[in-house]
Amino acid sequence: MSKKRTITLMVILLLVTNIVTFGVTNKVTIKQKDRVIIPRGEYEQLISSYKKYSKAMGLESYIKDYFLKEVDEDKLIEGQLKGMFQALEDPYSIYMTKEEFKDFTEHTKGIYGGIGVIVTPGDDNLITVVAPIEDTPGERAGLKTGDKIIKVEGQEFTADNMDKAVKLMKGEPNTQVSITVLRKDKDGKNQYIDMDIVREEIRLVTVKSDVIEDSIGYMRITSFDELTYEDFKKDLNKLMDQNISGLILDLRYNPGGLLDVCVDIADEFLDEGVVVYTETRNGERFYEKSSKQHIDIPLVVLVNEGSASASEILAGAIKDRDRGILVGNKTFGKGIVQRIKQLSDGSGFKLTVSEYFTPNGTSIHGIGIEPDIVVDLPEDIEEIGIENLKEDTQLKVAIEKIKEMIE
Repeated sequence: MSKKRTITLMVILLLVTNIVTFGVTNKVTIKQKDRVIIPRGEYEQLISSYKKYSKAMGLESYIKDYFLKEVDEDKLIEGQLKGMFQALEDPYSIYMTKEEFKDFTEHTKGIYGGIGVIVTPGDDNLITVVAPIEDTPGERAGLKTGDKIIKVEGQEFTADNMDKAVKLMKGEPNTQVSITVLRKDKDGKNQYIDMDIVREEIRLVTVKSDVIEDSIGYMRITSFDELTYEDFKKDLNKLMDQNISGLILDLRYNPGGLLDVCVDIADEFLDEGVVVYTETRNGERFYEKSSKQHIDIPLVVLVNEGSASASEILAGAIKDRDRGILVGNKTFGKGIVQRIKQLSDGSGFKLTVSEYFTPNGTSIHGIGIEPDIVVDLPEDIEEIGIENLKEDTQLKVAIEKIKEMIE
């Protein structure tokens, strides 16, 4: 048992064993030379803490004494902390060791070594692919939205230990990692697909833009990381310098990312008003708002089942504020917010602290956002965007709608 924890238990034990209660009063007195009166509530809290600490420490001591193998005390403590978060039964709330937290924060910076795939815990407790990142080893290997990653390097994984699986998939460029994917075929039968993928340095180019027919601007945002807003502004300015008459914003297969970056981008399209608000379990609301200044050109937004979290916030704000038209398929449906915090020893955690709502007060968690115009992609399509305009039925409809809005 660690010295710090032993001292904690001794202090609680000392307080508890030296307390005498008097009848039915709401006070208790510690038997010392100088008597100290404390409220009964504090006394009961001490009793509760003693019971909790003594049980955990007793089990820890028993494990160290009798477990077949040598026990790493630090791992025991880390395991207790991980278990505390797992007990919440929320796949988005997790405790991370120092190394795990470092890997996590590296990803939001936009550069890391890996295969280039965004995953999330699924309702079936399997690691679910939200979207492979464009032009990365994962996409080239054939990973698709909805795939379930069930093995990495021969080890079986579920959503409960997703972070460990993600850590295994990351690694030095030019090294290989093997994964096994569970996928439903057209008849709903399970397919098990083994993939050997060579890792690369993933520098997320999250914004791409171009001008298509009739001066229509096209911009695709694949995620929201620390570099996204800067790239977005550069591309938006280039498009505006070319005097575009309307813009198609493509958020398909965008798994989300940083909320503040999403709000900054929304601010470019919306006039003064609410972008999104969050609400805690106590009913506390926090509003993110846009300013009055914005670009005022026709706007169509492309979404699908791979559009999640921050991309749903942006799409939901544009829809609720009647700023543009949504085209495609219903979005993923992740509408809860996690607070990310690093602890003094370098470890950290994600904790679900609130639910977010679109400006009209709509919660989309587990539901998603329905587009204004539903359009399905061909089942066998392998590439979307202006590079495959011939087969991209959703983009074709978006172009038609933007032309109608321009006229």
